[in-house]
Amino acid sequence: MKSNRKTLLLIFFVCLLNISFGQDINFSQFYDIPMLRNPSLAGIFNGNVRVTSAYRNQWQSVTVPYRTVALGVELKRSMGENSNDYITYGIQLTNDMAGDSRLSRTQVFPMFNYHKSLNEEKGTFISAGFMGGPVMQQFDPSKLSFDDQFVHGSYSASNPTAQTFSTTKRTYWDPAVGLTYSSTAGENTNFYIGTGVFHITKPKVAFMEQNNNITLLPKYVLNAGLTKPTSDDNRVILYGDFFMQGGSKQMQGGVMLSHDLVKRDEDDKISITGGIFYRHKDAMMPVVKLEYYKTTIGMSYDMNTSKLKTASEYRGGYEVTVSYKAFRTKYTSPKDMMRCPRFF
Repeated sequence: MKSNRKTLLLIFFVCLLNISFGQDINFSQFYDIPMLRNPSLAGIFNGNVRVTSAYRNQWQSVTVPYRTVALGVELKRSMGENSNDYITYGIQLTNDMAGDSRLSRTQVFPMFNYHKSLNEEKGTFISAGFMGGPVMQQFDPSKLSFDDQFVHGSYSASNPTAQTFSTTKRTYWDPAVGLTYSSTAGENTNFYIGTGVFHITKPKVAFMEQNNNITLLPKYVLNAGLTKPTSDDNRVILYGDFFMQGGSKQMQGGVMLSHDLVKRDEDDKISITGGIFYRHKDAMMPVVKLEYYKTTIGMSYDMNTSKLKTASEYRGGYEVTVSYKAFRTKYTSPKDMMRCPRFF
């Protein structure tokens, strides 16, 4: 019996580590956290300053909830009066905590993106981005239960254990690169398509030195987005992603409809947006957003459709985003505002 308990514990612990190492942080409102999709998507928005925060709570109906927070800052600058090119620089911060062991991962990723103008009239750009920095992860072994803490068939956390760990913390460096093409079709249809690679150096992520051959495989991504007005006050917005890492593939995407309630101009308005997104074989995510001039609040909920739906009762997790987006003449002149990379 004890042998079975130990085997199950080891399987659980290995699975927990594999989930945390092999699955990158991903939000249902992924379009509002562009640097986690592709570093070359940074700066492709209406404005030259954007600050976005996100909070996600997942799997509370099944186990100890997985909680993720993120903060991204993007600043866009013109390369000069005689240039149509731009640069975007900023930082993406994330923290993820999962499971009984409080396995956490903190990422600090500075970012740089260069937007090369190809057509000033159509606002066509090629953007090449780089992002990378330290990833710090750790877990708390005191929160775990071990086989030798079961005495005479009864478990107590106060019972001593012979299980020891040489380290409970690890830091590694993790870079990513990307390339995005953005332009305008017709008069008012904006779109972009991008590709990128994460974990290009295959960082080693195991806590134990004897398992030092465990690495993060490169993750290849394709991204797309499109926005098209359907009337003076309404527009449709599409987003999609495709990921491939090792033998795993994932797709996510969806559609939103936006209606302007008050509109002074394209960058100063009150609007309400609603839509539905789907992550393949995982979840349906209804989304609602309120844009109040320069501030936007978004809410979504994952309705689990994976094989875990029986245990979760279709409940995945909720997510909240808050972003601030504006034009600041300190960074960009009024003339530059009209030609810089844009996307609603």
